[in-house]
Amino acid sequence: MPLSPGAEPFHHPGNPGNTVGVLVCHGFTGSPQSVRPWATSLAEHGYAVSLPLLPGHGTRWQDLALTGWQDWYAEVDRELGRLAARCSRVFVCGLSMGGTLALRLAARHGATISGLVLVNPANKMHDVAARALPVVRHLVPSTKGIASDIAKPGNQELGYDRVPLHAAHSLRQFFRIVDAELAQVTQPLLVLHSPRDHVVPPVDSARILARVSSTDITERLLERSFHVATLDHDAELIFADTHAFISRLASPADAPHPDRVG
Repeated sequence: MPLSPGAEPFHHPGNPGNTVGVLVCHGFTGSPQSVRPWATSLAEHGYAVSLPLLPGHGTRWQDLALTGWQDWYAEVDRELGRLAARCSRVFVCGLSMGGTLALRLAARHGATISGLVLVNPANKMHDVAARALPVVRHLVPSTKGIASDIAKPGNQELGYDRVPLHAAHSLRQFFRIVDAELAQVTQPLLVLHSPRDHVVPPVDSARILARVSSTDITERLLERSFHVATLDHDAELIFADTHAFISRLASPADAPHPDRVG
């Protein structure tokens, strides 16, 4: 099945002399389009950037139904390895389920990751109906989509209009796995979340912040945005905060030289 226009992965090799890498992870039923401006902003600062397309995404929802959390995690794990092999420091950024993927990478890879930036990270399925997924997924193939929860008029997320229940069941399992591993997350953490998120409630960010072992934690509210904040009113704030966070944690030798930015 051909990719939807705009769903292509994004990679930037990094500017000469800049040895900082950033892995950017998109969310469930979405595509790289939802976080491409974030990745592009990081590339403009000279970082090596990898924004992969998660398996089953960017085509049609029926393809996502054939995948599970192991596939999505394996993809970002491979990209992390590629960045770590050529960068002195690697940071991981994620939106929604992309934030969940970032947290598991941090729990599993320790010092390989220098910091995390999470935007509206997901931790749990709160809908009571989610409890029935183990059975219902065999009876009903999909439910209505969750894409394009954006306050800014005219902005649209490239995502599926249906959520395949087999994949949703796998995601629910993944949330439980990562929740149990949060205490293993020790890296510096920047969490930006929207009080008016209609997909992932703010309580998910609160639980993550309460359960990680990180001591360097920054929390920022995205007051003007809904769930897909990277395409919303607060996008530029996210981009600026991310660059400031990385610059603070990268050593002077790693940080981009002004002459090399852009």
